[in-house]
Amino acid sequence: MPIHLPIITTRIPKKEFGELSYAVMNQVFAIHHDFGRFFDEKIYKRELAKRMDEVLLETPVEVTFQSFLKRYYLDVIVHGRGLFEFKAGDAIVPRHRAQTINYLLLADLAHGLLVNTRPETIGREFVNCRWRLKDLRNPVIEECEWQPDVHQAAKFQDVLVALVRDWGSELDLALYEEAMTWFMGGESILQDVPVDDLGSQRARLIAPGVSFKITALSQNEEAFASHALRFLSHTPLHTILWANMTPTRLSFTTLQKK
Repeated sequence: MPIHLPIITTRIPKKEFGELSYAVMNQVFAIHHDFGRFFDEKIYKRELAKRMDEVLLETPVEVTFQSFLKRYYLDVIVHGRGLFEFKAGDAIVPRHRAQTINYLLLADLAHGLLVNTRPETIGREFVNCRWRLKDLRNPVIEECEWQPDVHQAAKFQDVLVALVRDWGSELDLALYEEAMTWFMGGESILQDVPVDDLGSQRARLIAPGVSFKITALSQNEEAFASHALRFLSHTPLHTILWANMTPTRLSFTTLQKK
């Protein structure tokens, strides 16, 4: 199995998760009242585990493919049925929601709750994930102006397709980028590329003049391509191998300097 979770989880309907989160938040409100708002998130999580049964903290989950391994830690899992992600910041932001969806997919859970303990009044936001990884492993492969004869292009495509067939799509985009970096040459492919006479920009070079980019765009793909071509025009690079992932489609495009 590509996803290794040391516990058994159970997907529950939204109503049941609402009841579970109500019980959890009653405890969190009481902890917040007792402790105030200035502690790190770990303090609130540990106190929650003392006050409630069947609360697991920092549950590890491993994502593997051949020689690649990435480990995540799920903040709080209650009764094996609900995921609760704790933050201690100014506000809940989009990257927190994306992180929670990633964790829901890995844990095969449908519902989670983001909890921010730093504000005077606790911030919270429900996060729902309708997808399951088992349903995201067979996207339609599209080759939009794809040129497989470009050096390393065939390997790039083969490896990424294999990753998605094994894991599924919709996981954290950085996970796919990290894995592709691993298989395309490791950290050595991360290199500084000159930008006119203005300095340099970090890029993943998998061959001389060839970089790659992975996105998860459901719209504005033409705008991305336009900006990527402008990027090429101000650097020595001549090609970007671009893969775009959606739940049902994995498209490959070769962008080349004109």
